[in-house]
Amino acid sequence: MKYIVLLFLSLIMLFSCESKEKKTEKPKVVVNKEPIIKDYGFIFNDFKVIKDTIKSGDNLSLILGKYTLPDSLKTFDAVEKVRDSFNPRKIKIGKPYLLFFNKEKPNELKALVYINNKIEYSVLDFRDSVNVSNKKKPTSLKRRTIAAEIEGSLSETLSKAGVSPGFASKLAKVYEYSIDFFKIQKGDKFSVTINERFIEDSIYVGIENVESTYFEHKGKKIYAFPYKIKSDQKVADYYDENGNGLKSMFLKAPLDYFRISSRFSGRRFHPVQKRWKAHNGTDYAAAHGTPIKATASGVVERAGYTSGNGNYVKIKHNSTYSTQYLHMSKILVRNGERVSQGQIIGKVGSTGLATGPHVCYRFWKNGVQVDPFRLQLPNAEPMNEKDKAKYLTYIEPLKKELDSVMKNKFRE
Repeated sequence: MKYIVLLFLSLIMLFSCESKEKKTEKPKVVVNKEPIIKDYGFIFNDFKVIKDTIKSGDNLSLILGKYTLPDSLKTFDAVEKVRDSFNPRKIKIGKPYLLFFNKEKPNELKALVYINNKIEYSVLDFRDSVNVSNKKKPTSLKRRTIAAEIEGSLSETLSKAGVSPGFASKLAKVYEYSIDFFKIQKGDKFSVTINERFIEDSIYVGIENVESTYFEHKGKKIYAFPYKIKSDQKVADYYDENGNGLKSMFLKAPLDYFRISSRFSGRRFHPVQKRWKAHNGTDYAAAHGTPIKATASGVVERAGYTSGNGNYVKIKHNSTYSTQYLHMSKILVRNGERVSQGQIIGKVGSTGLATGPHVCYRFWKNGVQVDPFRLQLPNAEPMNEKDKAKYLTYIEPLKKELDSVMKNKFRE
């Protein structure tokens, strides 16, 4: 019995000690590590970082002048040293920028990153000396072909298909001579092959280019493939599956917004010369600086100045047609340059014999000035047989791809 009592007391003491040890045991402390943030070539954790935007009245000197620069660097000296690589005058209102400060000295500015767009940015680094680097974020292209049927608006349909709704305006531009996009309806179908740009394979930047498109409207099937016939052509024209241009050879006017102030006439009283004479052109009145567009593709035959025409541009479109644009405030093309239909070639002005801002649009057919409003103008100039053969070979796999996607999407 004595041994049993001693064993019982021993067990009580043992469990009592273990209980005390458990009570006095300190809880484990879990330390959450601060996530490492890297961007624009900096580890954000090493700095105090402030994001801001350029406001009205801001300039580089004003921004830098608010803070201390390393090694007693003066604001004026810093601005002068960056001029060769970063033009301080090009900063724009609304653009974001980042300020990187010394954590130990929160007012000491170590670097400034000016963000021009999603991809391009400039780093003004003041740490060792003044260094500027203009950089681009690494991007990649992803190619895909989609097909969809119109449900609601074109923008809504594109959005449901995972394409930027802003692409609707570009698609409408492709078919502007073939389809009235205000009249597209439920049941119309389309397919497009596009290349989209991404930052780090995940951040969407936008559509880089269109390889091919197909639109089915009220039973009418229209293919469109961008193609450059000339090597020096800046903007591609769109052609169908047979090599026919989708747009008219000439735009209706060289301006988007205008008022016709004087028409083509065999007898008109000249407002400057104060006498009756022929007016071999059409005057489009518009605000000073309004963009003037080439009404058709061609080569700049002459870009210059005369006392009567003021600043002017003359474009040769082919062996039959030429156009001329007078009284410009500014010429934006040069002699011998190939221009595309709709390309901005100058700005409205009142140079030469002009009483107010306008563009006098002149039109030649077979070397004779004529009234374009009285002509049955052709569609875009057809390809020659050599170009057409190359074009048809080029679009063959693109067309097959569109047809295949449409067939798979809309199996009957």
